[in-house]
Amino acid sequence: MNLNEIIANPTKVNLNAASLGPARIDSPVKGQSFVDENSRVSLVTYLAQMEVLRNKSIPSLEAAGPRQKIFFDPAQTRVAIVTCGGLCPGLNNVIKGLVQVLTYDYGVRMIFGVPYGYRGLNPRYGLTAVRLSPDKVDDIHEDGGTILGSSRGDQDVKTMVDTLLMQLDVNVLFCIGGDGTLKGAKDIVNEITRRKAHISVVCIPKTIDNDLNLIDRTFGFETCVQSAAEIIKSAHIEAQGIHDGLGLVKVMGRDSGFIAAHASLASSVTNFCIIPEIPVVLDGPTGLFKALERRYRHKDHAVMVVAEGAGQDLFTEQANMDASGNILKHDIGLFLVEKITEFFRNSGKEINVKYIDPSYIIRSIPANSSDAIFCFQLAEKAVHAAMAGKTNIVIGSFNGVFVLVPLACVISERKKIDTTSALWHAVTGATRQKDYFAEDAFENELPNRSAAQDFEALF
Repeated sequence: MNLNEIIANPTKVNLNAASLGPARIDSPVKGQSFVDENSRVSLVTYLAQMEVLRNKSIPSLEAAGPRQKIFFDPAQTRVAIVTCGGLCPGLNNVIKGLVQVLTYDYGVRMIFGVPYGYRGLNPRYGLTAVRLSPDKVDDIHEDGGTILGSSRGDQDVKTMVDTLLMQLDVNVLFCIGGDGTLKGAKDIVNEITRRKAHISVVCIPKTIDNDLNLIDRTFGFETCVQSAAEIIKSAHIEAQGIHDGLGLVKVMGRDSGFIAAHASLASSVTNFCIIPEIPVVLDGPTGLFKALERRYRHKDHAVMVVAEGAGQDLFTEQANMDASGNILKHDIGLFLVEKITEFFRNSGKEINVKYIDPSYIIRSIPANSSDAIFCFQLAEKAVHAAMAGKTNIVIGSFNGVFVLVPLACVISERKKIDTTSALWHAVTGATRQKDYFAEDAFENELPNRSAAQDFEALF
């Protein structure tokens, strides 16, 4: 359920963080205020929403942070850390943060890194968990990727829990990953519960698309936007460097256009931002081809940013699935290059397209300063929650406050851009694309001077 549905039916969803049992051990954490067990963060921010909920309980999430009493004895605690799915800036920062907080705040010494995602929990692959210590992770934050490796795809859940219980003998599992990883973690929780075992499963949200439900920010997103914005600026230079140039940049975003929208705003040079939330229409007076024609009538270059999941209904071929069960998107970038080139060629106009797909470059870079801070904070809150015996949760940021979000709520649906929101209005205002798509937007405007006149005006 999304936030609006929860506000409309606050009793329909359980927003409480699950616990393995009563916490009776004094926390060893020093120099920090403890969070009361009953401290909660409201999901309602506007007075009008509160009016709707009058005489009803206000939906809220448990606040994250250190508890005065913990569930696990640090001396007996054994921890496993696993990173799954595609690469993302900040993975190594989170691993380092987990190891540091476990070691220095709680005195936990038995910390294991599971190699290559959930695959590392299946003995058939012959992979061995590695011991992690502060010295081992001391400088890993300087590199992109993950020192543990990653993989996509499900493994047999009974086999994974067997490995956790019998081979690693852990009582805390940290899962770092996106939607597919969290669904796998939910299966692990269900199997652990069926066996009545005491293993805390705490997830740290890693999806570069920033599209997890009830979570307003995932790590790596800001680094991605910063890098994508610089690449878009480069595409702008390329487009300007040749008459009737088009810089076309494809960015990540399978089902949501947050990267495309934020990077377009950050770069300030985008003219068209194409996202999955809005169907792509190529032909007709208000289609993409005519919008580009209007742009070239006034300027001799254009920049287009497209999210990878946009325009999928334009393809007739059946889409395949990846190992994690995600639909493999058709390449909308190459498709648009071909179709735009063909349209203008048939119109008697030559368009020079510079196509850039930086996805894997962006995924593999180190986290920027903002994300590095955020990664440590997520890791810190994850350790506090796990040691207190919390389980079946995701550590999230909601309205800038760290909270414990039940796994089921996060994986129930994907967050998408509201095309009536201030964010999308800002994008359309900055790009001016509404004008380009409108049939009569430029009827009363004179076209720009010719390229030769513009060039001459420089001297």
